[in-house]
Amino acid sequence: MEINWGEFRFSNDKSLISVDKVCELLRKSYWANHRSKETIIKSIENSMCIGIYFKEKMVGFARIITDNATVYWLCDVIIDEEFRGKGLGKKLIETITNMEELKGVVGFLATRDAHKLYEKYGFAGEPENKYMKRKMEDLR
Repeated sequence: MEINWGEFRFSNDKSLISVDKVCELLRKSYWANHRSKETIIKSIENSMCIGIYFKEKMVGFARIITDNATVYWLCDVIIDEEFRGKGLGKKLIETITNMEELKGVVGFLATRDAHKLYEKYGFAGEPENKYMKRKMEDLR
């Protein structure tokens, strides 16, 4: 999948992904700033990924974890600070939610601060908090 949008290119070609850039972006996030480069590499290898490129520079990223049949988890959605405010996040979510592979598949995500963005693309908060989480510390 490749979409040209103005001066930007959206692609799911993993060979274009700059692992160093993904690490740099995620180090600035509140949810993944603790991840090692090795963990990030493994997460990319085992997920669907969408990169956003300006010329040849990677400026945005998202991962989708899925069984391709019933559910997907949208995560690590991030845009380089220098390129925010240009509609890239909206176009990224629009692109993901319109992917043929995800048609009919229920999407989940977690966010602390971007509810309004995701609501525009059909995501809604759960009235009952029925989700559970096993913390990383418990897995060691």
